[in-house]
Amino acid sequence: MKHYSFIGQCLQNKIRLFLGFEVARTPAGINLCQRKYALDILNDSGMLGSKSVSIPFDYTTKLHKHLGSFLSTDDTSLYRRLIGRLIYLTNTRPDITYVVQHMSQFVAQPTSAHQQAASRILRYIKGSLGAGIFLPVDSNIHLKGFSDSDWTDCLDTIRSITSYAI
Repeated sequence: MKHYSFIGQCLQNKIRLFLGFEVARTPAGINLCQRKYALDILNDSGMLGSKSVSIPFDYTTKLHKHLGSFLSTDDTSLYRRLIGRLIYLTNTRPDITYVVQHMSQFVAQPTSAHQQAASRILRYIKGSLGAGIFLPVDSNIHLKGFSDSDWTDCLDTIRSITSYAI
């Protein structure tokens, strides 16, 4: 109960930034986004000047663990850090949740193809920096669950990949 009252108190005091979340309050509701955090990711990865794309992943591409050449140790560390940062970004960006989860399966031994796919995610984020979650004032709260399955689509294990979001 203390945690909830702390957040309620922060919102009443018109908090603007909390743990990387930008909070914008209007009479219509509250908008949560991580625009500055996304800009920091783009800047640190050198993708700030890149051209944006309209979708985060080419879904016709089938990634697996032996596609492309393996990255060097330094590049592997950068890839792992990037995926970790993207996982945190999914708190307010459900549109990239599936693809980031898919890319996180390759952190043990990423390849150049995985790095290229991660760069595409960054280019998508560049084109939608202000995207986030809007919580309208006049709406009843309804929890919605979404799930997705790719039956035997994992080329490495021939197993189904299932993901969900609430």
